[in-house]
Formats: sequence, C-alpha cells, structure tokens
Amino acid sequence: MHDIRAIRENPAAFDAALARRGLPPASPEILALDESRRAKILASETAQADQNRASKDVGAAKARGDDAEFERLRALVADKKAEIARLTAEAAEQDAALRDMLMRIPNLPHDDAPTGRDEDENVEIRRWGNPRTFDFTPREHFDIAGVKPGMDFETAAKLSGARFVVLKGAVIRVHRALAQFMLDTHITDHGLTEMWTPVLVKEDAMYGTNQLPKFAEDSYQTTNGWWLVPTSEVTLTNTVAGDILDESALPIRMTAHTQCFRSEAGSAGKDTTGMLRQHQFEKVEMVSITTPETSMAEHDRMTKCAEAILQKLELPFRTIVLCTGDMGFGAQKTHDLEVWLPGQNRYREISSVSVCGDFQARRMNARYRPAGGGKPEFVHTLNGSGLAVGRCLIAVLENGQQADGSVDLPAVLHPYLGGKTRIAADGTLA
Repeated sequence: MHDIRAIRENPAAFDAALARRGLPPASPEILALDESRRAKILASETAQADQNRASKDVGAAKARGDDAEFERLRALVADKKAEIARLTAEAAEQDAALRDMLMRIPNLPHDDAPTGRDEDENVEIRRWGNPRTFDFTPREHFDIAGVKPGMDFETAAKLSGARFVVLKGAVIRVHRALAQFMLDTHITDHGLTEMWTPVLVKEDAMYGTNQLPKFAEDSYQTTNGWWLVPTSEVTLTNTVAGDILDESALPIRMTAHTQCFRSEAGSAGKDTTGMLRQHQFEKVEMVSITTPETSMAEHDRMTKCAEAILQKLELPFRTIVLCTGDMGFGAQKTHDLEVWLPGQNRYREISSVSVCGDFQARRMNARYRPAGGGKPEFVHTLNGSGLAVGRCLIAVLENGQQADGSVDLPAVLHPYLGGKTRIAADGTLA
C-alpha cells in the first residue's frame, strides 16, 4: 500500500512513477478524497469542542435560572452530537474508500527497473547453459512415450475438470524428488529456514500480500471465508504481520513447499495442453524480510538461489529483468528465470523473484526497531519461486528425453530416486 503522506508531499513524483507502468495519474483523485476526509475530521473535532463548551455552559445557565439559555444550549449540544456522529461516519466512509483506492494501485517501480510497455521490452541480463542439439524432433512433455503412463489428464478431467493432472508411477517420483532436492538445497546451501504453513488463510493475509482486493477472481475462496493460497508467499510473508522486529533479527529467510491454487482467470486459451498452467500445483517458495538498506542486495541473492537449482539440474536458462509494464502488482523490481523447453523450442518462465520494498509491509503493518534507536520503520519484503515444481518437472522431462521415448534424469536427482537414473520408454524407473 502507498504512503498517503508521500503522495501529499510529491504528487508529481507519484504520478510519474505510475506513468512508467503505463498508468494514468492517480494523485488528483487520491488527494481530493484525502482532503475531503481530513476536512470532515477537522469539522468533527471543531464540533466536539463546541459541544464540550456548550455542555459546560448548560449547567451554569440552569444554576442562574436562565431557562431560555438553558434550552438553547441543550438543543445546541444535541445538534452538535448529531453533527459529530454524521461527520465521523462520513470521514470513516471516506477513510475506507481511500484505503481501498490505495490498495488497488500497484507498487511504484524501482529506479533500476527498465521502463517498457510489455514483455517484449524485458531485458535479458544473462544466460546459463546451451540448449541441447537433438538428432530427432523433441516432443513436449505429455507426448514423450515414457512419460505418458505417468501423466493422466483424462482421469483428472473426470475428477476435477480442465487444468488438472493425475501423476503416477515414475513421473510422480521424479516430481517428489525435485521438491525434496529444492528444499534440501535451499536449507543446506542457501541458509533458508524451512517452514510448513497452511494453504487456507484469512482474508487479511491475502490483503497483506496484495492478492486482494484487486485480484480476487484469480484465487479461490471457500464458503466460510477462507482463501486458498496462490503461493506460500502469502503465509510466509504474513508471519511478520503486525510485528515490530528487532533489527538484529533481520534478514529473515524462509522457504516452504506447498500446494498452490490459482483460477487462471486471465489465461483463457493459454497453455491448455499439458501441465504448464494448472489450477493446482506445487511450488517451493522463498521469502525474505529485510531492512530497506539491504533489500536490493537480497534480491540479487535470492535470484542466485533460484538459478542454483537450475544449474544443479543442468537445465539451460536465461535471467531477465522485467520492464515496468510487465511487472507484477506488488513488485518494485523483478527477475524472471526462463528455462529452455525443447518441446516448445522456447524459454518459459519457471521463477519470478521480486523485491517489494515496504509496499506489503504497510499493508501488514510489519515493522522493525532500528538498532541505533528511533521509531519503528517498515521492513522490506521479497519473494521468489525456488522453483515451481511442475514446470521444473516439464523441463527435466523435455531436456532429458531420448529418441526411444525414455528420459535421462539429472545426476543430482539420482540419490532421491534410489539410484535410478532414467525413466524407461515403458514408463518405469530404471
């Protein structure tokens, strides 16, 4: 959420930052509502002072037997009481409207984020690995002979409809191995603390990490008000909601492997085949809570943590920085990792690592107490995929496929598979 005081102090800078996202000025509407709200608060305080004075004078008028003055003052007290109630209600209504307005405006881009309109203006910053040269036409994951027995879309459709899959046999073992490998790497090599968190959360948690109010249609809500998390960013980040942390406790670095749920409301017609875009999927998430001074360095660190997973799996990828027109709602700056999928002959997103500044912290009221003293300040929050397990499975299957329909698996996964090194063409681990 945005700081209304900063908007008051420099509305031109606020609008200029929104313009970098391709959005129209918002400060005139914000400031008009804010001014009206503040005027009502001031009028209410003035009426309260008038009521207090009249209340004192009522007794004096009665004591001296001035019935006319007594009745006038008593009527004035009643009028002021009604006026205060009206102004207070109107101010509260406008306060809620202002909060909602600020909640629906995306984060302001960091100066380092490249200005651009859409994904075509994202900037590639590095590549790792070389796409394999095949002596046959590589297939997409769902068409590989050894994968087909373990990837059942028909049964999933019978159970749940489109954009679901039932995994079994060798394929689900590789999927599970990937998640375990990611967690072990982040915990052992990268120093993240593993968490296990709920997938059902209260509405406040979704507001805290900016899924609400603007993106309600992208998530699922139960009939009793819980929301299914689209990522454990929601739960991990909200662990510090309402807290005042000691600076010595920062940074806090967390990771969790959870089920994730997304309605994919805005992706009609996209990636309808295979398991690239599902309503239910698994992800290993990374979240960091830092001071403002260290958040950008932490962003680079988290990006390297995600890159390390792909490097260990020997999967070619590229790292790009998103332009302002392609960044997510809550991000100041985002690095996307795109893995090479030979079946599609293109790079596809497998991780987004974003620094959010104090945008989420303001929504959650998450602060820290500076070591040198002074009033509490808002923390900075960061989140990133480390990685999306299903998409990583796709990349492993497609990059490791062989002409006979078998799949050679990355060496780093072999210990997690009881020493098995490949999926045979008949769908068994071998």
